[in-house]
Amino acid sequence: MKKILLIVIAILLISLSSVANIAQASSSATVASTVTIQSVSVSVGSGTVTYGTLATNTSESTIVSDLNDTQTVTNNGNVAEDFTVKGQNSANWTLAASAGSDQYVHKFCTSSCGTPPTNFSALTTSYQSLASNVAAAGTANLDLQITTPTSSSVTTQQTVDVTILAAAH
Repeated sequence: MKKILLIVIAILLISLSSVANIAQASSSATVASTVTIQSVSVSVGSGTVTYGTLATNTSESTIVSDLNDTQTVTNNGNVAEDFTVKGQNSANWTLAASAGSDQYVHKFCTSSCGTPPTNFSALTTSYQSLASNVAAAGTANLDLQITTPTSSSVTTQQTVDVTILAAAH
């Protein structure tokens, strides 16, 4: 019985040794993987337009023959971006499609913004397309034109900001 038990143990040891050798006969490989976090970022230089003091129902623009203050919108991210633009109501004036009593018009243009101002589109308080598929570090030009209300009960300075939004293309 001892011989049989010793033979069984020897067979088991040989079997385990074979399994161990099979397990040791493996290899590995590496898949090189990298990742970059998407960055969506926009800037506007100079980012400030000063129209000055204007009479009622008067227009002024940033084109060369007026203020010569074209704004450059830059994709500071690392992916292609779409830019959208919107205007706003001021504290006392409403942004409108045409000038009226306490209603002003603000327009934008991205190319061929001729003299007198041509190719301008009216801003609204909702986002609208400014430029599409702008490459990382790419730019888009932005000219603005304001028309003051036909009449106004308010003669203090109004803030008529324009907002540029960037989104991944």
